[in-house]
Amino acid sequence: MTKRMILMLVGMAVFIGAVGSLKLRQIQLGAAQAASFQPPPEAVTTVVAQRESWPETLSAIGTATAVQGVTVSADLPGIVARIAIESGRAVEKGSVLVQLDTRQEQAQLNAAQAQLELARLNLERAQGLRDQGIIAQADHDRIIAEHKQAEARAGEIRATIDRKTIRAPFSGILGIRQVNLGQYLQAGEAVVPLQSLHPIYVNFAVPQQEVEHLRVGGELRVTLEGMAGNGLPARVTAVDSVVDPATRNVQAQATLANSEARVRPGMFVRVHLDVGTSQPVVTLPASAISYAPFGDSVFVVDDLKGPKGAGYRGVRQQFVKVAGTRGDQVAVASGVEPGQIVVTSGAFKLRNGAAVRINNDVQPANNPAPATEDN
Repeated sequence: MTKRMILMLVGMAVFIGAVGSLKLRQIQLGAAQAASFQPPPEAVTTVVAQRESWPETLSAIGTATAVQGVTVSADLPGIVARIAIESGRAVEKGSVLVQLDTRQEQAQLNAAQAQLELARLNLERAQGLRDQGIIAQADHDRIIAEHKQAEARAGEIRATIDRKTIRAPFSGILGIRQVNLGQYLQAGEAVVPLQSLHPIYVNFAVPQQEVEHLRVGGELRVTLEGMAGNGLPARVTAVDSVVDPATRNVQAQATLANSEARVRPGMFVRVHLDVGTSQPVVTLPASAISYAPFGDSVFVVDDLKGPKGAGYRGVRQQFVKVAGTRGDQVAVASGVEPGQIVVTSGAFKLRNGAAVRINNDVQPANNPAPATEDN
């Protein structure tokens, strides 16, 4: 019995050892195959890096501000009797915007004019009587004063009527009117915004170390989000005399002709000021740059070797220093040499040493002055 048990245990041990050895060989074989596995190449587009000469520019963020801009309001209280404007229209200086009800003032003016006419007749009679020596000089002076008082009273009522006629203080573009026919307006209540857009100011700030590049009359370019071309020309018209102690920036102001009214007050704009001679840079499409907190990089295509020494077409990651942008292009100050082949699309799926397959049938945008497309 004991001998049979021992034989059975020995048999089981031999069987388990054989199965374990077989599984171990299978695992080792799978690991070897995985180590030698080469993923299929990723399809990418590429561009040959080229050196160009870009002007050295100072860029800043600015805000558009009207040269003249107010919210027209009521000078005196009253009921809106007539609205002579349409929202968003251009108006000339002195144009009537809103007319308040002046029927009461008109009646008062009629009475004041009648009193003035009576005072004028009394003055004429008094002058004749004084020349004849019939009335005293004191009575004549009193009648002159009454005539002047009547003139002043009529003039005061005319001024009140004129103040109830709300006019444009300067030429410009109206905003959305904020009053309705028959509405009672309090003194100082808003009627309609009015902005002068030709020309327009652009306020921006530059670091204190860049102030030396600012001079009144200096030319610069103003660009809007999505604007095609090199921007709108403007000139520096004022530089603040103090430095902001909180930011160490200096405020500056440029004047833009804005003949087409493309820039409106409050708009976010970018200001580009040429500050020196051109500098050589390597230009790449913006899609070629992989931005990351630890540094910006690109993938350069090169001939690489695999673990077994076999050559293949792959990429290596290379860190770069970005010097600026212009349209769809990015200027690289260091990290890429002219003539190197750089991946322009598909970089998000690459890793260092990955195999690639180049397909340049469709290329990403690479225009320094792209035109806005209407999709």
